[in-house]
Amino acid sequence: MGVTKEQVESSLKAKMNPSHLEVIDTSGGCGASFAIEIVSEQFEGKRLLERHRLVNAALVEEMKEIHALSIKKALAPEQWKQQQEPEKSNPTA
Repeated sequence: MGVTKEQVESSLKAKMNPSHLEVIDTSGGCGASFAIEIVSEQFEGKRLLERHRLVNAALVEEMKEIHALSIKKALAPEQWKQQQEPEKSNPTA
């Protein structure tokens, strides 16, 4: 049995305390591949590679069974806020 979306969410919530988290099982339900978007204060002042390392470290046990992890977004709260503002001001875009 592979890793569940709920297991990934639970580990990231416990270790990263995200203000936004989206986990998508891209493996068709077998738990081998996930895509995530995560916003956490722990990313403040960190480069992209460091952010990805933090996510991978938070999922160290799950990564033993996950074959592919796509980190679509790993943002600090202020970066997330800036990305959301243009979408709100122009809903037809």
